[in-house]
Amino acid sequence: MLGVSPSTPPTAATARTGPTTPDLPAAPDRAPVRRGAQLLVGLVLFSLSIAMLVHAGLGSMPWDVLSQGISRRTGYSFGTVTLVLSALVLAGWIPLRQRPGIGTIANVLVIGVLVDPALALLDRLPDPLPLVARIALVVAGIALNAVATGLYIGARLGPGPRDGLMTGLVARTGRSVRLVRTSIEVVVVAAGWLLGGTVGLGTLAFAVAIGPLVHLLLPLLSVRTSPVAPAAADDRQGAVHDGQGAVHDGQGAVEVAERR
Repeated sequence: MLGVSPSTPPTAATARTGPTTPDLPAAPDRAPVRRGAQLLVGLVLFSLSIAMLVHAGLGSMPWDVLSQGISRRTGYSFGTVTLVLSALVLAGWIPLRQRPGIGTIANVLVIGVLVDPALALLDRLPDPLPLVARIALVVAGIALNAVATGLYIGARLGPGPRDGLMTGLVARTGRSVRLVRTSIEVVVVAAGWLLGGTVGLGTLAFAVAIGPLVHLLLPLLSVRTSPVAPAAADDRQGAVHDGQGAVHDGQGAVEVAERR
């Protein structure tokens, strides 16, 4: 609304409220900058959380069980296997007609590159670690993973390759998220365990805790992509829906652990 000029006689409305101020140019939208930074921080922390659970030796996250097994069979580093496996999963999007985002590609590259250095850093800890320290490492790794998941999903720049595989299969098959996610992760954990990956209390703890933690953190960490309140609310709700796969993450590992 334009302000009242000095030559304009005051109306009844302006007499009550005073002259209005001119419209100011909208502030620049800094959401893209924050989203990129949040994505990067989330992926770095995600890499560290993976390394923490792997180093503890009490059971890894479901897909990491498979990476461990392949790494032990082939002699390639854990990070190299993770990178190749992520790329293969991403290739599986093609027949499912899924479109990766910037965050999807970053997920593959950043985690694949940083996991080995994170493991090397943790290798400087005393060996062997006391059981109490290993349990603390698992607890801290799960908590850090929940924060990292909330950060990178909340950036809304594209799901991770494994989440995209799950949503693509849900769309193509018409099956429930729970069924598809569980089926994928039961196969992944079982294959990884048969190849020599570590399945244990850490795997079970991750499966039980990650859903509630991400469910709690995701709304708090979702980026507002518009200064307009209704749009921001829609974007935040969209981020919550994008994170449903993460909320259900690990259910397959629960079933495998219960059967053992």
